Amino acid sequence: MRLLDFIRPEAILPDLAADTARAAVDEMVAALVKAKAIPASERKGAVDAVMRRERKGTTGFGNGVAIPHAKHDGVAGIVGAVARSARGIDFAALDGQPVHLLFLLLSNTEKPEEHLKAMEHIFRSIKNDHLRRFMCEATSREELRDLLREADEERE
Repeated sequence: MRLLDFIRPEAILPDLAADTARAAVDEMVAALVKAKAIPASERKGAVDAVMRRERKGTTGFGNGVAIPHAKHDGVAGIVGAVARSARGIDFAALDGQPVHLLFLLLSNTEKPEEHLKAMEHIFRSIKNDHLRRFMCEATSREELRDLLREADEERE
């Protein structure tokens, strides 16, 4: 599985406007709705599912990265979005630092194996210090997409 198999290019946000975790999730889900990756009628349910998951334990894993995710029946298959926040967002990260790079993952409840594979792929990719740094410095959707493509090629 490749990052660009589930991350929708139209849902790559190089300049997230949100300043809270919930607003960030909402903005990213809205991008997935706009990209027609999830139905507009499922927007609130998807955001609520991610925030319920977030209350169980932060997905702000440190090093400026958060991976908010959830399983939700209103999603067909598995979809993702990526966002960059120049100013950083308080995501209750484990290291106490603001989050600048977010990977949002939504999958159907019937696809737990695919969800785990996608999460594993994201985790492996963000371990790369150079990738994280370059993604945090990227200023356009194209730059971020190219970095995701490079991460996929390194994994092949």
